Amino acid sequence: MGRIASRRPCDSEMTSEYHRQLIQNVEGECALRILETQMHWLCELASHLSTEQIDKIHKPYSWTVRQVFAHCVEAERFFGTRIQRFVAGDEQPLRSFDHEKYADQRYGLGSFSGLISELGFLRQANLLLLRRVLPTVWDHSGKVDNDSITVRSLAWLAAGHLQHHLKIVEQRCGVTISMPG
Repeated sequence: MGRIASRRPCDSEMTSEYHRQLIQNVEGECALRILETQMHWLCELASHLSTEQIDKIHKPYSWTVRQVFAHCVEAERFFGTRIQRFVAGDEQPLRSFDHEKYADQRYGLGSFSGLISELGFLRQANLLLLRRVLPTVWDHSGKVDNDSITVRSLAWLAAGHLQHHLKIVEQRCGVTISMPG
């Protein structure tokens, strides 16, 4: 039996050391399972935060928790766009997005529950796309800021990015969410 398509990426599937580090911090062997489990973590964590915690800047950080979740929404949207383009074989090089500029704009932060819902819907859309592609498509690659990366690595990077921020929010707010086994 062959290896599952959503397995951990090999080092050769990405050129960015930062991406490698985010991915290495994610436990598990199946990106699809991890991406789905993180939705539980997201909802549970969000439900344990008070309005005061959400709109406070916890030093040494420069963003409120609401801004962190808005950033995660934006990043998930970008991950989805990149995955879709690479799945389709679009080899047009992409640029990264300036997350500081997006955070500074504070455009339409909206209600906190709305941000959590939007992030959940984006993650679900990305999962639905990844579940319907052929196993060989997980090997498709493209470039973001001159760094090569496969669809597989992008899926794991989406998980690593959200994990990074959820752990920081837990630490900032003194909350620990138990994940289902």
